[in-house]
Amino acid sequence: MTVRERESEKETVKKALFDTIETERERLRTIARDIWENPEVALRESESSERLRSVLREEGFEVTTGVGGIETAFVARYGEEEPVVGTMGEFDALPGMSQAATAEREPIEAGAPGHGCGHNLFGVGSLGGALAVKRAIERGELSGSVVFFGTPAEEAGGGKVYMVRDGAFDDVGAVVSWHPGWYNAPGKGSCLAVDAFDFTFHGETSHAAAAPESGRSALDAVQLLNMGVEFMREHVSDAARIHYVIQNGGSAANVVPGEASVEYLVRAPEREEVERISDWVRDIAEAAAAMTRTDLDATKTSGMYGVLPNHTLADAILENMKAADFPLDDEQEAFAAELRETLGDAEGALRELPESEREAAREEAMFSKPIDATDEGQTGSYSTDSGDVSWNVPLGRFRAATWPVGTPAHSWQAVASGKSLGTAGMEFASKTIAATLADLLEDEELRRQARAEFEERSTDHEYESPLPDGADPYELVSR
Repeated sequence: MTVRERESEKETVKKALFDTIETERERLRTIARDIWENPEVALRESESSERLRSVLREEGFEVTTGVGGIETAFVARYGEEEPVVGTMGEFDALPGMSQAATAEREPIEAGAPGHGCGHNLFGVGSLGGALAVKRAIERGELSGSVVFFGTPAEEAGGGKVYMVRDGAFDDVGAVVSWHPGWYNAPGKGSCLAVDAFDFTFHGETSHAAAAPESGRSALDAVQLLNMGVEFMREHVSDAARIHYVIQNGGSAANVVPGEASVEYLVRAPEREEVERISDWVRDIAEAAAAMTRTDLDATKTSGMYGVLPNHTLADAILENMKAADFPLDDEQEAFAAELRETLGDAEGALRELPESEREAAREEAMFSKPIDATDEGQTGSYSTDSGDVSWNVPLGRFRAATWPVGTPAHSWQAVASGKSLGTAGMEFASKTIAATLADLLEDEELRRQARAEFEERSTDHEYESPLPDGADPYELVSR
């Protein structure tokens, strides 16, 4: 077969993939809307998880649930042949983010959850890509196997880290994933690794005025820990981040607090630096306990790696973005314009784009043009459990425009976009995923290059789960 004939065959396969996704458009939109209308927070996404699993079972996937000790985590596989490729889908909502699909702040139910990070679109967009590849394998147009990873609790401790520890990704050659956003671009950057801790001090209660000498203040210990960390900040890298919040500081001002607790997050670009800073924070906590003559319970609750980028997969993703259309209809475009008005000039957000693209984006409600990675060589100031996946298998990541230009994640505008406006970007993501997975199944050289890059980038550090021994995700959420 000549090069031209081979390229023509690939185009035919991708057209069939895109046609499948378009045929399934209403089904996928209905599923995404159903999950949006019934938002469930981390580790409680029972209906959302089952909604996705039921479709995969109907399509002939073999579905394994309870992966990593999480009831809502699952792995769905179609095929038994090599090569094996996969995609991931999240579906957890955020607490307190309830919002109607309107262009003004309008909670559906005050204090209720909502999909402020677009995970109702995320899971279903990846589902669409997996279904299209499955159909192509079924028709004999592609050879190999496709896996869909249902990954809960991204917003609370990182379900993927537990799935990685359980070996869920061990036999997959490459994974392609995405996330909602306000522009279309592959990812070539990294993010911050993170550790999370709970520090609880136990002292002695006493009347704060009549008998203070009989008390031992657990709150004093928390304050000394926090002060010690403030003095430590000068001696960590500029990119490191240390956050804390006092969860319990006592019950009354006239009672010496017998118990007090504080939650800490430690972030840094390199996993080794996170561990070094974490050890230092623990040392300060122990010193605070000694200074106040209190007892300390120090519990590491979770940990994650930063993302290991894969430029080989990012480049393949960009080419498929250029081939996929962005099906924004007039009603969606009009709603996007209304939401865009609530965001102001968005100049700060526009700085994420290269200067050559800013003017075009400034004039649009939805910026649907695919562009090259905006984060190459950068380390974002966020953390994600996709990082742990990326240290175990070559991972290609991209974002797709599901929100108006400049929309921040975890905003009411992001929630409002998720019911119907965001389904255009969701379908675009499905097509991009399907086409990139098809490339990986067909092209042995692409798989080899992606694996070689993965091995080169990870050669200086052998992955070890950052989770503490015996870590239970349900204990994490109950804290």
